[in-house]
Amino acid sequence: MRRRDFIAILSGTAATWPLSARSQLQRKMARIGYLGAGIRNVSPNPRDAFLQGLRDLSYVEGQNFMLVERYAEGQQERLPELAAELVRLEVDIILAPTSGSARAAKDATRTIPIVMAASGDPVGLGLVAGLARPGGNVTGPSMMNTEIIGKRMQLLKEVVPGLARVAVLVNSVNPIHTLFWRETELAARDLGLELQPIEARVPEDFETAFAAATRDKAGALIAFDDALTYNYRTRVIVLAAGCRIPALYGYREFPDEGGLMSYGANMASHYRHAADYVDKILRGAKPGDIPVEQPTKFDLIFNLAAAKALGLELSPSLLARADEVIE
Repeated sequence: MRRRDFIAILSGTAATWPLSARSQLQRKMARIGYLGAGIRNVSPNPRDAFLQGLRDLSYVEGQNFMLVERYAEGQQERLPELAAELVRLEVDIILAPTSGSARAAKDATRTIPIVMAASGDPVGLGLVAGLARPGGNVTGPSMMNTEIIGKRMQLLKEVVPGLARVAVLVNSVNPIHTLFWRETELAARDLGLELQPIEARVPEDFETAFAAATRDKAGALIAFDDALTYNYRTRVIVLAAGCRIPALYGYREFPDEGGLMSYGANMASHYRHAADYVDKILRGAKPGDIPVEQPTKFDLIFNLAAAKALGLELSPSLLARADEVIE
């Protein structure tokens, strides 16, 4: 058989193949929407961990997927319009990592699959019906930060002798902070602590918030997990040190950069794991059938230089429980 005749026969046969078989040869480039609550150029950017997770699964940007990014720049109120824009662009899937971005994405669409990475309490926020069977179009790993609020409060009381009043850095526009506050009130009641809410919705609020904590003689501070606080963590760390307020944060990047301590799940690993969810959905799995996974480990990290600057002596038993002690 002549080569050109063989090619003609093969072409004619291909035209009769089932669509599913032909789609395997002509793989669609997936359009992944990224709905970030923070700023694009923050470093380290959790998005990079997500992209690394995709690379580990043999995804190559520009070849079999493209990332369509939108960022709220720390302004939670912008998330609904950005989510609606991603829906209008007809992306195939939306990575909405935080509680606020996941809520905005779900409000914008009930059909496009949505993957979380760092939501604090997806059931409490109504994002999913349950962890084992989420239902609907939302799934992904959860940080489950509401579950450890009490532990954070207990740790702070151990670190600061005679602690009586705790300032709580909140962002009232972030939907998860309502649930955080409820758990914080319960923990404070059990531990005999008084709470002082201080608000930061934009970067300019941080100075006013810390001034209020100092004026009202807060003995320590807990910063609720929030994109704005994470993006401007250098400013927050400097303000806490200047006001001599021992502060506990949710992410290890804070003690890495000079903050006193953190307790929480590893954010980068959650973003990498979100890529597994995206891969399953792009291969045909329904988001409502993929269980929401919870962290199995929470890391306690101390910065000894920060403790020394605050005049705090961390007990040997407390340091022994730490997952990492930064000298």
